[in-house]
Amino acid sequence: QVQLVESGGGLVQAGGSLTLSCTISGRTYNTYAVGWFRQGPGTEREFVAAIRFSGGTTYYSDSVKGRFTCFREPGKNAMGLQMNSLKPEDTAVYYCATSLFTSDYVRAVDYNTWGPGTQVTVSS
Repeated sequence: QVQLVESGGGLVQAGGSLTLSCTISGRTYNTYAVGWFRQGPGTEREFVAAIRFSGGTTYYSDSVKGRFTCFREPGKNAMGLQMNSLKPEDTAVYYCATSLFTSDYVRAVDYNTWGPGTQVTVSS
């Protein structure tokens, strides 16, 4: 069983940066990918980014491409999400999740285990 805990959220001004971390524990031998999703007030959960657990290939939504970077934290069983040039519309609860297999990375239903989330608030 895999357990996930997100950290690094907080309040930042527009144009600023934050780095989120997803600490992964438990049996990860069959984990295919780690995804980042977010859910803002009154909105549905949406795909942000994903990284292949083995190999490190990354995928991004159009809304964050060029601003966010998904990476494996060196020396840790954790995945990071570097968020630059933040905008007020990036305000949301950010979740990391693991998938045993996914063909396109963007569907939340393909992810089996989820962390509790961390709040990111971007002020204008």
